[in-house]
Amino acid sequence: MSLLIVVTTMAVWAQDSTQKKTSTKQDKKNARRDRINSLLRQEEEGEIVFNKQSVFGIKLATDGYGLTYEIGKFKTPRKATLFQLEISEKKHKKEKKLAASIDNQFQINSVVFGKTNNFYQFKFGVAQQHIIGGKGNKNGVAVSANYGGGLIAGFLKPYYVDVEDSSNNRFRSRYPQIVDKNYFELGAAGFTVGWNAVKIRPGAYVKAAMRFDYGRLNETVTAIEVGLGAEIYSTKMSQIIYSTEKQVFYNAYVTLLLGRRK
Repeated sequence: MSLLIVVTTMAVWAQDSTQKKTSTKQDKKNARRDRINSLLRQEEEGEIVFNKQSVFGIKLATDGYGLTYEIGKFKTPRKATLFQLEISEKKHKKEKKLAASIDNQFQINSVVFGKTNNFYQFKFGVAQQHIIGGKGNKNGVAVSANYGGGLIAGFLKPYYVDVEDSSNNRFRSRYPQIVDKNYFELGAAGFTVGWNAVKIRPGAYVKAAMRFDYGRLNETVTAIEVGLGAEIYSTKMSQIIYSTEKQVFYNAYVTLLLGRRK
């Protein structure tokens, strides 16, 4: 009789525990659904308000590529100040990668003919964001106008090439010495070579862009930014031999942005 009571009690307890777990899962599911529905209603009404946003980006420009990061502080539901960082590499329009040689593992070693320096930039700037078109519904797109500018640290890293002379001696050299002495090019020396001779060139930039945020919810950022930019440096930059060195650069760009708002 005692055994029957114990078994019955355990069965009732197990059933009650299972029901509680099921109820807890269902409550969490319902709470999440209610939260999403609430956010969607707020977006349709245009009343949702955030304090800040954190966004990462992958940028492709007419003269290079880079990675971006921004922290945004909202002043009103439609206006925000964006603090932006960018690390990028600028390419010259005449750069062309050519096959130079094949090593013992049958890998092709390439070289950019005439390249004198790798040109990297670290940018810090501030931009203003104005939302000019909110999402009319959950499938809409928020459109904003962004403009701003900031400071640049430009890094010119010498571009070295592994070469071989007529006596089969191998060493590293740079353009235009390679062309002048007619060495046989084996391939680019690599990313890690030349940092001990980097030259830093300060500059400044301005930009203007349109941002299209098509994320389902306003608390997430899933956007594409399309814009124009201009940069000026303290001195002219050498990138390719026999090409005019430039001090002012213009470009167009597109950036894929992903992030969150709080």
